[in-house]
Amino acid sequence: MTRVGRVERATKETSVLVEIDLDGTGRTEISTGVGFYDHMLDQLGRHGLFDLTVRTEGDLHIDTHHTIEDTALALGAAFRQALGDKVGIYRFGNCTVPLDESLAQVTVDLSGRPYLVHTEPENIAPMIGSYDTTMTRHILESFVAQAQIALHVHVPYGRNAHHIVECQFKALARALRYASERDPRAAGILPSTKGAL
Repeated sequence: MTRVGRVERATKETSVLVEIDLDGTGRTEISTGVGFYDHMLDQLGRHGLFDLTVRTEGDLHIDTHHTIEDTALALGAAFRQALGDKVGIYRFGNCTVPLDESLAQVTVDLSGRPYLVHTEPENIAPMIGSYDTTMTRHILESFVAQAQIALHVHVPYGRNAHHIVECQFKALARALRYASERDPRAAGILPSTKGAL
């Protein structure tokens, strides 16, 4: 049974296509027009072992906000679609990733209830290329809202903005991978006492 999600989203501001295979090998094809964001989405696919295709055309002549936000919304929706009925998955996942002087701790529950807790060091450099670093939280908010998951992301320390953001995406990738993988001991079982996720 394949676990693939495909979402197309078009507005006056952006046109987005996202395809994700949760049981892939980490192959990625990413093009948003925002170089650093492409790099982060590549980390998500490769470290999550998700086959991930993202093609976004946005109003970059205004700024990168709509492009980044709408891509995250489509990614969350595609991830939720790929999860299907969630029968037989681990449901919970966590990972801690260091990147030189920075550290990210990510914990996820594929609960069906969107909730985000996000902390990172203050006074991060405002830009990485054309990427506004305040968008990291907004990416996570948008992804969580559409994926319908509970996500806790904590960066207790770090100095370099590139490292601070990148370790979050790497840890997120691994946590999502662990949570969405099939549990061989729970085949056919929904991991919930409520009988619904």
